[in-house]
Amino acid sequence: MYKYVFPLALSFIVFGIVQAPYSKAQNADSAAIMKEINALKRSYEARLNALENRISVLNQQSKATKIKTSVKGTSIRKIKNNSFNPSIGIVLNGKLADYSKTSSEIAGFGVAHEGERGREGLGIGETELNFSANADDKFYGSMTAAIVREDGSDKIELEEAYLETLPGLGLARGLRLKAGRAFWSIGYLNEIHAHADDFADRPLPYRAYLNKAYNDDGAQLSLVLPTDQYLEVGTGIFRGEDFPFGSTTSGRSAHSGYIRTGGDIGSGSSWRLGLSTLIGTTDGRTSNEDTVTFVGDSNIYAVDGRVILRPKGNSKNEIILQGEYFRRDEDGQYTDTENSATSVNFDGTSHGYYAQAVLKTSPRWRIGARYSKLSPADVPAGLVGTALDPSGHDPVTYSLMADWTNSEYGRLRLQYNHEEFSQNDADNQLILQYVVSIGAHGAHPF
Repeated sequence: MYKYVFPLALSFIVFGIVQAPYSKAQNADSAAIMKEINALKRSYEARLNALENRISVLNQQSKATKIKTSVKGTSIRKIKNNSFNPSIGIVLNGKLADYSKTSSEIAGFGVAHEGERGREGLGIGETELNFSANADDKFYGSMTAAIVREDGSDKIELEEAYLETLPGLGLARGLRLKAGRAFWSIGYLNEIHAHADDFADRPLPYRAYLNKAYNDDGAQLSLVLPTDQYLEVGTGIFRGEDFPFGSTTSGRSAHSGYIRTGGDIGSGSSWRLGLSTLIGTTDGRTSNEDTVTFVGDSNIYAVDGRVILRPKGNSKNEIILQGEYFRRDEDGQYTDTENSATSVNFDGTSHGYYAQAVLKTSPRWRIGARYSKLSPADVPAGLVGTALDPSGHDPVTYSLMADWTNSEYGRLRLQYNHEEFSQNDADNQLILQYVVSIGAHGAHPF
């Protein structure tokens, strides 16, 4: 047995001598591999921690965005899709008005009902009900009904009901057709609903020339040209039943045309300039409580301009400068049935304009001032002493306003007007207004 011990021991000694260098090399390789693994582990752990921190920051920002109320004192939400199918919205518009005069007539002008001064005391203005949606990829439709109080009773008036083509119809790029009843592209304010104005009432030219706004039945074709600077042209044909026309036998007696351009000024400011015309013939327009009638041609030409200045590059502080000039040429016959049943030939030109400035002092507060004026045409002898006789006076209005916008859904406004519509006869007015929007409401033009 002992003879096998010595060879076996020798074998172990030889094996150990041979294996020792190999084990040391293997241990060195293993240590290097473990070192690389640990380095990778630390790198991935660092990246994972950074990713988790980034996700945490994004979640916090998302929560803050949801909680924070967006305040945009001069913007309206843009909804023009099928998200609500259709989009439905309500606009509530109420006023408290106090006047120093019991009546107010604009000397030298036959003004229709909507262009007259509003009711004194507590009252609900126009309550609007809006429906709009994309019918499909080719047409967009919209309807706006206004519930108003007239002569002691509530009435529903259809302000807008139109369809508009979408790019899916395949028309030329930038070409758009709009048909139905709408506030058409005449001047600047005409396309905008009154509740979106910067003041509680419309300036004098809109009240005298367009009965606050022109929304006849008709169709309008517009084209945005493929130029570096924004440039749009358009033309329309209308029935001719809305003021300043009022009656038509052909059903297509009014026409319009316009061109507008605009662009950016620096990083946050912008401007717009437009020229437009509305021409037509009336078979019998009535105004001034249906005592003044006009038959003939009535043509309106307008120039509008608007500039938004944002010194800091955002909408928290901004200045809005806006103005429009109107000229009206009329050729026909005027009759004032209250003073004379005799028709008098009339061929005259009148002018009107307004200029306003609105300063946004903070995200919620704005102040503004507006001046508007009318220059009546000279009337023939047969109309002296009637509602159309200005007696050498140019009606003017001075307006000051301040409004508070808690969100884009609601606004409170206080406004003061000093009106001088006839010689040595002024009217001081104080108006408190609220405008609240519920649900969806489409965007208004820039």
